[in-house]
Amino acid sequence: MSSCYDINVSCSNKNLNIGKKLKALIVDDDRVVRMVHKGLLKKFGVETHEAKNGEEAVLAHRAGACFDLILMDLDMPVMNGRQATQELRDMDVVSLIVGVTSTGEEEKEAFMNAGLDYYYQKPLTVDVVRLLVEKFKDDA
Repeated sequence: MSSCYDINVSCSNKNLNIGKKLKALIVDDDRVVRMVHKGLLKKFGVETHEAKNGEEAVLAHRAGACFDLILMDLDMPVMNGRQATQELRDMDVVSLIVGVTSTGEEEKEAFMNAGLDYYYQKPLTVDVVRLLVEKFKDDA
């Protein structure tokens, strides 16, 4: 399993991958959750990459990686999802960032305020992933 340091997805001028295969970054410290979300995204033809914590996601972007969609867990070691989302937004990352967490509603507002576009409870379902993928088709 590769970490973000091995990700070779370049992003020129911070543009999304318009007209190409969708690319997603799954950021979660739980290997099983990453596998489930990877399987769901692949059903819709989405190319997936993984990060085990928020710091790996931020470092991948600093190294030039670019993703259309980022699935961001909240509770992770090293750097949590709220911190990572805020840092990515401060770096002008325009990817669709979706908070995916098992925590309750009390954390939702702070997580959303960090720069999330959407927030869903874990684990994602086929229907939720379909809605997310269709957002890119609607914007094309």
